[in-house]
Amino acid sequence: MAEAVQETDQQPALKRTIGRTVLLLFVVGDILGAGIYALTGTVAAEVGGAIWLPFLLAFGLAALTATAYAELVARYPQAAGAALYANRAFERPFLTFLVAFAVMMSGITSASAAARAFGGDYLAELLPFGVPVVVAAWVFLGLITVVNVLGVSESVRVNVVLTLVEASGLLVIIGIGAWALLQGDGDPGRALQLETQGPAWMGVLGGTALAFYALLGFEDSVNLAEEARHPRRDFPRALFGGLLVAGLIYLAVAFTSSMLVETDVLADSTGPLLEVVNVAGLAFPPWLFALIALLAVMNTALINMMMASRLVYGMSREGIVPAFLGRVHARRRTPVTAIAFTVALALTLTATGDLGDLADTTVLLLLLVFAVVNVAVLVLRRRPVEDDEAERPEGDARRSFRAPTWAPVLGAVVSLVLASPLTGRDPGVYARAGVLLAIGVVLYLVNRVARGRTVPS
Repeated sequence: MAEAVQETDQQPALKRTIGRTVLLLFVVGDILGAGIYALTGTVAAEVGGAIWLPFLLAFGLAALTATAYAELVARYPQAAGAALYANRAFERPFLTFLVAFAVMMSGITSASAAARAFGGDYLAELLPFGVPVVVAAWVFLGLITVVNVLGVSESVRVNVVLTLVEASGLLVIIGIGAWALLQGDGDPGRALQLETQGPAWMGVLGGTALAFYALLGFEDSVNLAEEARHPRRDFPRALFGGLLVAGLIYLAVAFTSSMLVETDVLADSTGPLLEVVNVAGLAFPPWLFALIALLAVMNTALINMMMASRLVYGMSREGIVPAFLGRVHARRRTPVTAIAFTVALALTLTATGDLGDLADTTVLLLLLVFAVVNVAVLVLRRRPVEDDEAERPEGDARRSFRAPTWAPVLGAVVSLVLASPLTGRDPGVYARAGVLLAIGVVLYLVNRVARGRTVPS
């Protein structure tokens, strides 16, 4: 078993320490979290009581794109994920950089949204005094950074613990729903009521785009390929297993929320699942559930900041971003410079955007990335596997998963549809995403000039 990948540019190598079970928990933990705990009410505002429908459609989209990721991570078990795949498929440095920057910023905007959620109704349930949202968010990000710097093994262990905690909170909600059904409480028929402000299809598309934020995370795990023991064998199973577990939990939570709490109440709350606990016939301490929700939000931020920093590290090795961002701490063996860079961006975003805008910006950026990844897998199929034996860790299986062709084709089309104005997305979200990508373009040009290269058209 290979303990570490080959060192590059005299930097310490990343250690291969992550097994299949931890990968599965990592995927589940990355999906479960801030999205379902904070945005259930926002989805309800789009579609009424039929909250489960957007979640089901979002799950279908995630499954389509997961097939592309599963095939590609088996072919290239390295850090950098979508940016690496775009680079191998299209061989256009500028496109590779844009994909890398979009993925990095989506992770950071997601963590920033989680940090903003930390200061909402869940925190208010625990504290007898008010705390400014930005202050709470910055303290929160500071704690996340400390864990990230300690190392991947320590970070993943924390993730496993937080995954179990956040899953327990969702199981409490499901238990409350089951008890309500047995007692004849609530209104199950409300979960079948589709109520939109405009055309039904537009409301469902808008709700699906929001619900998709709650299912993001499965793509982050591919950036741990370089620290996994058997990436080709274990990643496909972890990806699809994690999606299935999370999807079933989300559908049950969405049905319970709609059954027990009126739609208007859910839509107005920044802690919608706390509203379910407050009206439950099955007693559960609201303060304890609020604590569980905050830990779930913390897990979302931790994983996203871990993946953003690993992506920056991976891209530095590809020469796409400056080499200093790939420096690894000699003792902790973590990408400490990349961690500092990403947390600085997160601190800025939490001070300049609200929860809804940051979440929707995350979704928009990743939908564009997913379209590229789905096309990339089709392009790379026509090429022989490069350096298969050299890149394959000892004892790992050869490429064992191939997506059915229709899946990445449909995944690309649906990603572009959900990224379009057809969803009714606020124009300000497009403006925010455009500004972030423009910053990336400027950085790319500066990097190329600093290296003395001609900028490609």
